Amino acid sequence: MLKLKIVSPERIEFEGEVKSVLVPGTMGQFEILVNHAPIISTLEKGKVIYVLEGGEKKSIDIIGGFVEVQKNVVSVCAELI
Repeated sequence: MLKLKIVSPERIEFEGEVKSVLVPGTMGQFEILVNHAPIISTLEKGKVIYVLEGGEKKSIDIIGGFVEVQKNVVSVCAELI
């Protein structure tokens, strides 16, 4: 499982364990799965889509931001629409 934390300037939008995260990177969408290589990337306007342990998909619309992945911890700092 991945630990996901989505933070906006106003508050923590989500914090918990997920199976995968799909983010709108500057060069296109990419998916983050368990044991993903460490990365820092900027994010464009779009949806951050994450899959919960039970298979339920959730999404948050963002204007932009960045994502950092390290040791199965995904941190998203983004401005929301």
